[in-house]
Amino acid sequence: MLSKARIKYIKSLQVKKYRQSEQRFVVEGAKSVLELLGSDFVTHTVIGTQEFIDSYQPILSGYAGEIVEVKGSVLSDLGEFRTNDSALAIAQMKPNISLHVNPDEFALMLDDLRDPGNLGTIIRVADWYGISKVIASPDTTELYNPKVLHASMGSFTRVAVYYTELTNYLQVAAVPILGTFLDGENVHTMDRGKGGIIIIGNEARGISERVEKLVTRRVTIPRFGQAESLNAAVATAIICDNLRRGK
Repeated sequence: MLSKARIKYIKSLQVKKYRQSEQRFVVEGAKSVLELLGSDFVTHTVIGTQEFIDSYQPILSGYAGEIVEVKGSVLSDLGEFRTNDSALAIAQMKPNISLHVNPDEFALMLDDLRDPGNLGTIIRVADWYGISKVIASPDTTELYNPKVLHASMGSFTRVAVYYTELTNYLQVAAVPILGTFLDGENVHTMDRGKGGIIIIGNEARGISERVEKLVTRRVTIPRFGQAESLNAAVATAIICDNLRRGK
């Protein structure tokens, strides 16, 4: 049973300033909650229906935190997504720890990406292609935004995101820095190399001028039709797929 105060608290975590002050966030949906429980995130509370709790008892039996049983209608009202009628969890945010990119690995860098759905999808794409590190500018959408977590489909538990000033980071990077532009090497035919940082720009403005100056390789996705541009997450998937070819 959840008190009114507890319900109010959970709902407050849908707002960034309260997430930041509490250093906690909400994960919604059975799949994402199960991914969370299998990760190195600290989970404080799992709220689920009787069906969810009974179905995943073997997994929940190894969980030492609080488990609260509620009706599906209560869950639908608790979170951001009214389609969630199975499970919800409250977890601890991780500290913003610097990520080092090795010469034999690829990492993604996001230059002021603003759309939560794009960020979540990019994290999911990174997970699919075995990329475990994302470096993001301070103005990039917050990782713990409910829409980001939902779009990532649990991949946020396996892909680390580090927020920092990009120019400072790039100035000391010892790996190739690939920028996505309309002009550049054809990503289909270019020498892929063993690793590097792949920069994805803002949805409307692309890569900022200050970051562009530090790019060492300009790459492009060839256009065969009349579309003006590609969605940031779609472009990321195409580039990652081509960089993984022959691996």
